[in-house]
Amino acid sequence: MKNCIVLGLIGFLFLSCKNEITEKENLAQEQESGFVSDQNSTGSGFSVSYLPTSTTKQIVKHKYYTLSYNEKYEQAEWVAYELKKEYLKNGNYKRPYFIEDPSVTTGSADWRNYKKSGYDKGHLCPAGDMEFDQSAYNDTFYTSNISPQKHDFNSGIWNRLEQKTRYWAEKYNDIYVITGGILKDSDKTIGTENVAVPKYFYKIVLTKSGKEHKAIAFLVPNEDSNKSLYDFVVPIETLEKMTGIDFFSNLKNLKSSKDF
Repeated sequence: MKNCIVLGLIGFLFLSCKNEITEKENLAQEQESGFVSDQNSTGSGFSVSYLPTSTTKQIVKHKYYTLSYNEKYEQAEWVAYELKKEYLKNGNYKRPYFIEDPSVTTGSADWRNYKKSGYDKGHLCPAGDMEFDQSAYNDTFYTSNISPQKHDFNSGIWNRLEQKTRYWAEKYNDIYVITGGILKDSDKTIGTENVAVPKYFYKIVLTKSGKEHKAIAFLVPNEDSNKSLYDFVVPIETLEKMTGIDFFSNLKNLKSSKDF
């Protein structure tokens, strides 16, 4: 009888380990392809996440946003998420502390790199877009979701662009957003971990009506500006050349437009 129990326990542990290995292999295949199903999008205009390609193959998926972490520059090369009209709420949550992202295998930058650097901890996925749920809001305070931004840029034109993005979410009911810094030409770093300071930040907004998609892309210098947001509209192809990222490899004939 004891032998049967021992054999049964060994068999259970073997199957559990095998299932865990299979799940990890499946996740690795998803990360390698740069295309991960978004289970939170069921019933919306987006049945899948239109994830960009990753130059690092380190894709990290949180519940409501996904990022590609670039260890060399100690920040995400892009953060992508869906923003629905129903998400536009004011949760009035207490602002948490920034913490390292436990899902980044190489370790995300410590928040202390930003201390006395003269740069803000600029959100890539804005906390204001995730106020519909406290855990979603708190997840935006991982250091994998921030990048060094000049204060006047962060509180000025970048804030205006974030507000415009929420306006589009209300207008179209459901949009897809991709944001990041242009990392390759960065020549300044902060902190002991040499966190790169991007000279430019980009944001791409995608919407879908039936089978048709349209997108608008922005490239904004990391400095204050009183110019119109539309002065910073660029073709998506421009961003792809600057970053080496294919933003919508699964969408054919997609062109960016100012008519948004």
